[in-house]
Amino acid sequence: MKDSDAVSELDLALVHALQIRPRAAWSELAPLLGVTAVTLARRWERLTGQGLAWLSAVPGPAFSRTRCTAFVLVSCPPAARERLAARVGALGEAVTVELTAPGGTDLLLDVLAPDPAALNRFVTERLALLPDVTGVECLFATSLYAEGSRWRLGSLDSAQLSALGPPGTGDRDADALLMLDALDRELLGALVPDGRLGLAELALRTGTSAATVRRRLRRLTASGVATFRCDVAPALSGLPVAVTFRGRAPVRDVNGLHRTLATLPECRLVAAVTGASNVLATYWLRDMGAVQHRETALCARLPSLRITDRIVGVRTVKRMGHLLDADGRRTGTSAIHPW
Repeated sequence: MKDSDAVSELDLALVHALQIRPRAAWSELAPLLGVTAVTLARRWERLTGQGLAWLSAVPGPAFSRTRCTAFVLVSCPPAARERLAARVGALGEAVTVELTAPGGTDLLLDVLAPDPAALNRFVTERLALLPDVTGVECLFATSLYAEGSRWRLGSLDSAQLSALGPPGTGDRDADALLMLDALDRELLGALVPDGRLGLAELALRTGTSAATVRRRLRRLTASGVATFRCDVAPALSGLPVAVTFRGRAPVRDVNGLHRTLATLPECRLVAAVTGASNVLATYWLRDMGAVQHRETALCARLPSLRITDRIVGVRTVKRMGHLLDADGRRTGTSAIHPW
């Protein structure tokens, strides 16, 4: 990394603050971080311009209750991995595409669809028929306990966290996802590439008023239809190794396991899934040695959990619609329309 690209403590604090209050005005965050609003705006512009951090609208908690989420494992010939990853990355349903260490699974996908039938059509009629695909395994998420929008960088101190306060949750109304109109979807579509677009700009793009935009966004987030997520490149997180553990646990224990799996600061995802291995958990770690340490710690704390597979990510091609380079920096956006 060049000196001009160096990440400062202020950068890390700014990202953590935005993970908690993603659309807060710079003037609101400036006193908390001890700098001016102009400085924060300039810092954020640099971070996003270098692809080190980005903020976008993503499906909220209501999505997992009323729509369909699946994790799809894809196999292909070794020489076709990069080519196939690029092809899959162009598919809107595959919101996240990760190249994994060779030796079994070649791609790990997060797929979003309106319902199980639509997801099945995507897997069998589009994904499985792509050139070079030799195998597909689909794991439907039955419960999503933790996901990327809840992950925190951990750069703020307790006083700063207290000053920010907890993010508003509102009243979760799963039925709201079924009542979106064209304006709602247009707003969400504009906020996928840039979740910090201002009310005036959103009003201009959608042909409505800033007051209407404010009301719609409040309803969409309070209902759990959408949330906002601040993601980072490994150069900023300091966690370059992604590992997904597949595990098996007695059904009676699955609902309780997430309380341990998700409490660790490296946790990015915990889900109950279909299949013989009914637990899926993803962690971002500092090095390869931490993979074994994390597994050992998990098994010690959760005697009924048996780890059945360890899928190590070697490169994320696409994360929740954002295209990444070999260093995990954002280079662009591939439109997704999960709503």
